[in-house]
Amino acid sequence: MNGDKNSPTIIVDRIESLIHTIRDHHVMLDSDLARLYGVETKVLNQAVKRNIERFPEDFMFQLTKEECLKSQIVTLNAERGKHLKYMPHAFTENGVAMLSSVLRSKTAIEVNIRIMRAFTSFRAFLTNNMGLFQRMESLELRQLKTESKVDKVLDCLNKTDIPRQGMFFDGQIFDAYNVMSDLVRKANKRIVVIDNYVDDTVLKLLDKRGSSVTATIFTKSISERLEQDLQRHNCQYPPIELKVLTKAHDRFLIVDDDVYHIGASLKDLGKKLFAFSLMEVMKGDELLERLSSCSLA
Repeated sequence: MNGDKNSPTIIVDRIESLIHTIRDHHVMLDSDLARLYGVETKVLNQAVKRNIERFPEDFMFQLTKEECLKSQIVTLNAERGKHLKYMPHAFTENGVAMLSSVLRSKTAIEVNIRIMRAFTSFRAFLTNNMGLFQRMESLELRQLKTESKVDKVLDCLNKTDIPRQGMFFDGQIFDAYNVMSDLVRKANKRIVVIDNYVDDTVLKLLDKRGSSVTATIFTKSISERLEQDLQRHNCQYPPIELKVLTKAHDRFLIVDDDVYHIGASLKDLGKKLFAFSLMEVMKGDELLERLSSCSLA
């Protein structure tokens, strides 16, 4: 029997690994105990059933299916069947001690002594390392809080990574175009361009917006070429609305309710020195309301 890889002597060496925490109790499962005692699980449970008065709930209880799935400590085997027909029983330290009174073989007595020592060792390990466990739990909580703070910071960065103002010099075509593209992508509901000099490059810029974001362009005149470009564009991409506004001199970009003053026409970004800035004195709704009172043609 000593040569058997499942012999009690070999299994007892890992008794502590068979102790689990379920319902705030340190317990061992009937199948593990049966292997240690060298009997079938059915035999062990029958002996317990014949002496059930010795096993109150704080000595032994039966696991639910949910507890088996949650703990992931119960392995299906041929003895229990493929679908875990019988839920396992869990024995507390007192319950294991009581087993020695119903399983009276020499092996059972020897194994029980080792199990009691394993429980004692397990309990001592928890006690001696309680401070470490508490520090680990504290570190985990701090980590969760830190991760939450980092997420908030990243969210803020994502929302504010576009500068409120800036200046571009002659030749910074890509840099200027990139910033304006980011402004367009930032929109959640609308983009409004007020620019007297518009061509197809502005249409392409506005296509960087989200699919649910509306786009409107106010310009002083609509040439035949621009009208054709717009028709071709709207046949393929989310439509852009084009309106005439003759009483505007400067250029503006409305992103949702933020109003940006743009020093150069969007089609000429980076070709000459220009600046842009977020307007603090007026929001998009107010500007559009005032525009609606102007003569648009």
